[in-house]
Amino acid sequence: MLIDDLRAGLADLDIRALRRRRRSLETQCSPRAVIDGRPMLAFCSNDYLGLASEPLLAEALAEGARLWGSGSGASALVSGHYAVVDELEQALAGFCGTERALAFGTGYLANLGILPAFSGRGDEIFADRLNHASLVDAALLARATLTRYPHCDLDRLEHALAHSTARRKLIVSDAVFSMDGDIAPLPALLELAERHDAWLVVDDAHGFGVLGPGGRGSVAHFGLSSWRLIYMGTLGKAAGAAGAFVAGNADVIEWLMQKARSYVFTTAPPPALSHALLCSLRLIEDGTSRRNHLQALIATLTGHLDLQRWHLLSSRTPIQPIVIGDNQRTLDVAARLQQESIWVPAIRPPTVPVGSARLRISLTAAHTHEDVLRLTDTLNRLAP
Repeated sequence: MLIDDLRAGLADLDIRALRRRRRSLETQCSPRAVIDGRPMLAFCSNDYLGLASEPLLAEALAEGARLWGSGSGASALVSGHYAVVDELEQALAGFCGTERALAFGTGYLANLGILPAFSGRGDEIFADRLNHASLVDAALLARATLTRYPHCDLDRLEHALAHSTARRKLIVSDAVFSMDGDIAPLPALLELAERHDAWLVVDDAHGFGVLGPGGRGSVAHFGLSSWRLIYMGTLGKAAGAAGAFVAGNADVIEWLMQKARSYVFTTAPPPALSHALLCSLRLIEDGTSRRNHLQALIATLTGHLDLQRWHLLSSRTPIQPIVIGDNQRTLDVAARLQQESIWVPAIRPPTVPVGSARLRISLTAAHTHEDVLRLTDTLNRLAP
């Protein structure tokens, strides 16, 4: 019976220590979390600048609801597009130094819209093997030939581009890889795109707000500009709210608005959110002290960890992964940390490759140096 197949599948997940479980937070997003009545020091969120619980941003969201109501009422191309969304999109384009931007409900929706809008049968997508699942799914939806090159392997990518006979080519990469924390070689990727007449799609979910002057992201971090760049940033991580956007050349964004099915055929986000995000952009731009503090926390963590058998991956970003390897062992270490009232998520396949299960430490500007030292002291004591 079909239900028996499901039950067998769930049992298999348990055997392989791969079943995922939700934990219900009883507090707002913060390093000071409460779960089942128990206080925890959390290193889990992507709220890199600590804006998710910023009172100014919460008040802007409430003000937006008072001004614009609680819902958009329709898809953007019917009647769900509002003047405040125009204002946000113009602000995002100016912030990123592009001609135009288009707001989406989530980063997943944005990525699902981009790749099928710019490629199809007869085209070829060249994707880093460690790209986020949304980019993988988007490539499959596009029905183009999908070529996945080894992580940040420019030689393999160049070879594949040179031998491609596709009419249109897209190079697609995370900017900051969400489970490793490393930064893609964007200047070299853009050079390859120019040499082989390809688009370059950059998913900057974990770089926007954190990297670059004024938090303008990974592309600004490298000082890049090109009509070939299709830039996606999310607004639910460092921006502290929700949503996403795509920025780029005006014709590129117009084409995306016409062809992205995940934009055309979905109800638009509430306009109140755009009102709040205008506040978030100002907080990001004025957030130099937050970013400086974040970099200091990264230095504290990397300088005080003393691991022998576990491996701290090299990362200059708030994502600081410790690879343990075995699924069950990683779960056990995460459980031991929770016994010490420290919450660090255990990340297992298929999110990461088999044999590379890890603790994914996420630092935020809301953490203190004392928080980080408590974490490093505990990890040093638990490590074999």
